[in-house]
This record gives sequence, C-alpha cells and structure tokens, in this order.
Amino acid sequence: MKVIRPIASTDYQALHSFAVESGIGFTSLPVNEALLRSKIERSEHAFDKQVDQPGNEGYLFVMEDIETGEVVGTSGIEATVGLDDAFYHYHLGKVVHASRELKVHNTVDILTLCNDYTGVSEICTLFLRESARKGSNGRLLSKFRFLFMMEHQTRFAETVIAEMRGVSDDNGQSPFWQWLEEHFFSMDFPTADYLTGIGDKVFIAELMPKYPIYVSLLSKAAQAVIGKVHEKTQPALKLLQQEGFSCQGYVDIFDAGPTVEANLQHIRTAQASRKMQVVIDDKKAEEAPLYYVINTHIKQFRAKTTALAVDKEQQVAYLSQKCAQALLVENGDSIRFAPTRLDCSS
Repeated sequence: MKVIRPIASTDYQALHSFAVESGIGFTSLPVNEALLRSKIERSEHAFDKQVDQPGNEGYLFVMEDIETGEVVGTSGIEATVGLDDAFYHYHLGKVVHASRELKVHNTVDILTLCNDYTGVSEICTLFLRESARKGSNGRLLSKFRFLFMMEHQTRFAETVIAEMRGVSDDNGQSPFWQWLEEHFFSMDFPTADYLTGIGDKVFIAELMPKYPIYVSLLSKAAQAVIGKVHEKTQPALKLLQQEGFSCQGYVDIFDAGPTVEANLQHIRTAQASRKMQVVIDDKKAEEAPLYYVINTHIKQFRAKTTALAVDKEQQVAYLSQKCAQALLVENGDSIRFAPTRLDCSS
C-alpha cells in the first residue's frame, strides 16, 4: 500500500538515491549531501510553520510502501519562487522589422531573459523509482499536490508553474546550452545545471547575454529544441496538460524546456475536489470507485489512492478501516478527495 507523507530526516538515503537515479538535468535534486539534507530540514520547518500567506516555504513529500517501509518516490511544492534568489526564464517573443517604403515586413522570434514568474508557486522534484511506475502511483505522486494546495490555499500563490526538463542526450549534453556555452559561458551543461541546483546562480547574471537573442542566430540544433521536453518527461507534460496547464512562451535558460502554468482554481483535479467528513464502513467502501484522497492535516499529512463511497445527500464519504488508518483519520474527521477519472461524478 503506497502512502504519501512529508519527508523526514530518516529519508536522506532514499532522497540521495533518487538524486543519483534521476541523472543530469534534474536540477532540483543535485547529488550533494549538504544540499539534500538542507532540503529535508527546510521542508520539515515548512510543515511545522504557521502560515497565513505564501512565503519561502518548500514542501517535500515522499511516497512510501507502508507494508515494506520502502520509500519509492518524491514530489515537492515551492510556495513561492524568486523571492530570495532571482528566478530566471527566457520568454519567447517576436519583433517586427518592417519598411513600408521597401515593402519589407519580417517577423523574428527572440528570447528575452526575464524574472516574470517571481512570486508564483511551483510544483517540482517529481521522481518515482522505476520499480514503482505502475498503477496509479505516478498520477497520485503528481496530483495529490493540487489537493494539498486547494486545502491549504493561504500557503500558496494563485498561479502554479512547473518547469519541464528539456532535451539533452545520455551524456547530459543540451543542444541549446551548447550554443550558449560556445558564445557566453565556456562551461558545460552538467556543471551549469549542478551549480544552479546547489543555489549558486550568480554566474547567470554575470555571464548570461543581457540583450534579447535572435532565435535565427542560434544553431539549427538549438532552435529545434526550444520548448521541447526530454523523452522521459513527455508523460509528465501530458498529465499536466490534461490538468489545464499550458505554456505561455517561457522556457528554461539552460535546456530551453518549457515552463507550463495554470491558475490553482482552474486545475481540473483541484476544481473537481470535494471536502467531506469520514465515516468508516468497510462494506460501503468495498465496491466504491477509486479516488485520490488526502487528510486535512499539515504536519501529519497523508495521501493515497483508495476506494471511496460518496453520499452526496448526507455529505459524508465512506472509507475502509485499513485506508482510514493509513490516512490517519477517524470517524468525523474531514478529507479532501478527487476522482481518479475526471469524467466520473464526485
């Protein structure tokens, strides 16, 4: 039985193994003990903190098989980005070069360095061990965050973004970065990615070109990957698009992977979610449809996929005893839930 809970200091070894397995380009999980332990400590502090508006909190969760004790995945939320450290993107826009006299009208794509997403919330650090990539585990590890954010809205911004991993090869070489490296950085992609992951972003401001870049001046290989995702990231992008996320022209400054965004209230799982009191009843829950379910706690937060029978007239939800125990809820406690199939009734 897989359950999601807040990360703890005892999960360090699992988090380190995820950092190794995720590979180059997974910026939020660098292979660095001090940083990973700091992420865990920061998350523990966020779950302990009383919050009435979004700040510099970072919430990190793990998926645990509670029958074996194995931690098989992780997932995170940044309450805000860019408040302490600059949060950079390229925005893909257009300029027009026109001369009425010469009857010339050319539209040119440009990339402009910006900090437009400062202050928004970010879903991040999603990694699921390959052995656990079955059933609804991957969807749960992504979608429960929308329930958590909907339940605790004062902790998060209205706009939610997700940075998608861009195109790179097995050696971590990015066609987009190769062009930047050649002309501005003299630093390979794995090094730049690692420095960003450990929070050393000064070099970006110092070395990144200050003026808009004409896309037509980039190499053909670099142009071809702007706004494209790594093949391993395609399922995650598709899932977010189904939730209502879309790209508004913002791409990563290193690998040109797209950043997608949505308003929390318009995210399909959040929008479809309901909050009801629990009634523990094994018989009524036995043949019920599957839902993504969370309790309403912070420090003792739990989430899982489980059968749930909904009584709309009584405004109660029926859970099995086993699932109620896994979710740390009792009769009369509140839960928030959303259907695993968004076209079914909630």
